[in-house]
Amino acid sequence: MPTAPPTQRTTVIVGKESTGKSELAAALTGQSPISSNIQGSTLACESYQTGDDILIDSPGILFRSDTATTRTALAQLQAHDTILLVIKATHVDDDLTDLLPLAAGKQGIVVITFWDKVLPSDFTRQVVRRWEQASQVRFIPVDARHLHPGQRLQILQSLQTPAPFPQQWQPIPAGWRIEPVPTWLEHPRWGGLLAIALLLLPAVVAVWVANGVAGVLDPLLQAGLAPLAALLSRLPSLPQEILMGRYGLITMGPLLFVWAVPTVVLYALFLGAYKASGLVERLTVALHPWLRPFGLSGRDLVRVIMGFGCNVPAVISTRACSGCSRQTCISAIAFGSACSYQFGATLGVFSAANLPGLVVPYLAYLTLTTLIYTHLVSPKAARSTHNTLMIERRTFLEVPRWSAIWRETQGTLNQFFTNAIPIFLLITLIASVLDWLGLITTLAGLINPLMGLFNLPPEAALPVILASIRKDGLLLFAEPGTLSVLTPLQILTGVYLAGVLLPCLVTALTIAREQSVRFAAALMVRQAIAAILFSLALAWGGAVLG
Repeated sequence: MPTAPPTQRTTVIVGKESTGKSELAAALTGQSPISSNIQGSTLACESYQTGDDILIDSPGILFRSDTATTRTALAQLQAHDTILLVIKATHVDDDLTDLLPLAAGKQGIVVITFWDKVLPSDFTRQVVRRWEQASQVRFIPVDARHLHPGQRLQILQSLQTPAPFPQQWQPIPAGWRIEPVPTWLEHPRWGGLLAIALLLLPAVVAVWVANGVAGVLDPLLQAGLAPLAALLSRLPSLPQEILMGRYGLITMGPLLFVWAVPTVVLYALFLGAYKASGLVERLTVALHPWLRPFGLSGRDLVRVIMGFGCNVPAVISTRACSGCSRQTCISAIAFGSACSYQFGATLGVFSAANLPGLVVPYLAYLTLTTLIYTHLVSPKAARSTHNTLMIERRTFLEVPRWSAIWRETQGTLNQFFTNAIPIFLLITLIASVLDWLGLITTLAGLINPLMGLFNLPPEAALPVILASIRKDGLLLFAEPGTLSVLTPLQILTGVYLAGVLLPCLVTALTIAREQSVRFAAALMVRQAIAAILFSLALAWGGAVLG
């Protein structure tokens, strides 16, 4: 008679943000989490399996917040009876006070992370033993970043015999609280400026390096595709347009994989290093006072800057934003995050015009108008002086290890390759069919007269339309016939208008999926109105000043 398979035990890992939950789960199972970790928040629950145990890594709980990730974590806590409670040794009294009421009635163990920050002594060990004796729950102090095999075995064995958490238990306070050493980021005058520079650095370096690499690879790839293009030219007109037309899969594919993908990968690695080192949390704290008047928090700005790599994972990562600022943050990403396509194409246009210095006024005006726009669309509650900082505390800065960087990088890359690229292929197909039918050219002809409102010639109409579908449509400004009739101010105006008039379709579809179709449609209308007004101000205000 066959024996029944052993019953699998499911344990939910619960704790606040930045307590090392994902690091602990990876160390216990030998697996790497595939999750989008920005500002210490796992955006979706991830499952890990080791033997008969299934560990569910829930998002970090952010107290005094209504983030979607916090709601997800609390839902997982309610849905399962066995939990692995993770608390931070440096703030152990606060974490126990906040988390123990949530664990009441459940069963499990407590793991104290960041134990390396507490000087081991008879006193600290005695405090932990007293907690164990009073609660009958196992407390295991560890350094999750360097989990010893003995500690791993101890945790897994303890999970096999979890103890019930007391319904009402007030642990004796440990009495210690260890804060990270202040840095220049906490300087009252220069801290915010340094934080902005550090946030912009990954975008600038990633685009610069990736464009240099792509400049070498692109001619080689184009030469390699030449024989294929000759072979496909024998196909009927519609298949040929889909594959080799202006927006065909083979035509646009090199732009994606040679120009955009390197930028996204490099940018994701930068952000992974920032997160693994704890620098992201420090930047969040430093920038929050600067952003509150605009309805954003430091947490939100990190996601807006993340959009310079790819808008899709940036929009998805807003699940960890406060409910009162999430939609504002999404609006800021759609309006002001010049993704790898847009930023790369913008630099390409400026370089083709022999005006690379235009990138400075372009970024300055984009930043200024994005702040004005978010101030206007944000709810009053988000701009209130009573809007407290949605982060628990400053984190400790660490020298990031490659394994930690890669674990943090995987989430961004996963969102890009599983969300952005499939939608890119669909949009390329749709754009090819529309171009084959002549609808794109017809639409450009209809809005040609409107270009005069922005002091632009009719040649600017087609790039503006195509950039609203895909941001690399900006590259049409770089055609010699277009550049020859544009002044530097017109180039700046045209690129700005095309870049912010509408979010690209990939971003719009992601926003609709994350929020609703109604919200996405309202955002696009609102953004188009703001973009038109800002572009008019740039075109005619610049002409007057010039």
